[in-house]
Amino acid sequence: MTATSCSDSTVRHFGFLLLDSYSMIAFANALEVLRMANLLSGQRLYAWSIATVDGEGIRASNGLRFANPGCLADLDGCDVVFVCGGVEVQKAISDAVVQDLRRRAARGQKLGGLCTGTHALAEAGVMNGYRCAVHWENLSALREACPKVHFALEVFVVDRDRVTASGGIAPLHLMLHLVRGHHGSKLAMAISEQFIIDRVRDQTDQQKLPQPEFVGPGYEHVVEATQFMAANIEEPLALSEIADATGVSLRQLERLFHRYHDVTPAQHYLALRLRRARELLAHTSAPIMQITVACGFQTASHFCKAYRAQFGHSPSDHRRQGGGQGLVHLGAAPDAGTVAGMLAAEQAAGGGAAMHLS
Repeated sequence: MTATSCSDSTVRHFGFLLLDSYSMIAFANALEVLRMANLLSGQRLYAWSIATVDGEGIRASNGLRFANPGCLADLDGCDVVFVCGGVEVQKAISDAVVQDLRRRAARGQKLGGLCTGTHALAEAGVMNGYRCAVHWENLSALREACPKVHFALEVFVVDRDRVTASGGIAPLHLMLHLVRGHHGSKLAMAISEQFIIDRVRDQTDQQKLPQPEFVGPGYEHVVEATQFMAANIEEPLALSEIADATGVSLRQLERLFHRYHDVTPAQHYLALRLRRARELLAHTSAPIMQITVACGFQTASHFCKAYRAQFGHSPSDHRRQGGGQGLVHLGAAPDAGTVAGMLAAEQAAGGGAAMHLS
């Protein structure tokens, strides 16, 4: 189609602030929806500006370089400015980024975050009191570090003048949601058809955490039990309580975990707590003792022993080595003998989690 311009007052101008090692898939998915909206409508419905903090070229996490970005001032006239983050986002959040976001928030500019870009908004203090979305890998660390922000598990969240999306293709669904609000469902559906998207997700859809490829009867109880575990890390529940809450017996819950995860519920729960610790080590500067308490361990020595058994090195070694370059890996669950020893030590130290091994 031949593009014809709308009046300037009807063109919505989106800005994208790229941080070092930003996620290209998140950025491209957002931008491509705007491009396709213009193409299919035959009108200039959207314009966009792309900038970096210093106005210099920048590399995405995949190594590709964006050569000619604009500077921060180019984003001043935008209707909304999205911060695009990626791996090792903490290193990319400079004082200049924080000050710029605070300046924009103070003057009422609408702000957004794509992937870990939401981390920058939270660190700048401009998300306090808001709901927002961020990639599930970063949820635990950010909830601990920014208690005034409500980090949700939804794919994307629009809360007043804050617009955020988790990673991957979630920004595509966020932009389709915005296009639908601006120009109706017909255009949003036409864009999704061009991209061969069979379903447009909305704000009620949650991120799907990694799950086994094949599931069968009773798997919903495993999912529900895991959700109870993840929601009770600092003060672990007894496995009998979790079984009661999911409507199955403890023995049945143990059989289901063996079937789908090849571990006991106790092993899985301990692995979740250690994963939370790994996230906090990678994405926060919290002292190890604070992480010990936040992950439900009674003593730092017990925590360090469990952490070493899980990952092969101590928490302090992990932090000295750079936190695994900002990536969080669950790792293999400890074997039953290791778990039994850890839980015995925990109960001897006064732990309140009455777990049971099969």
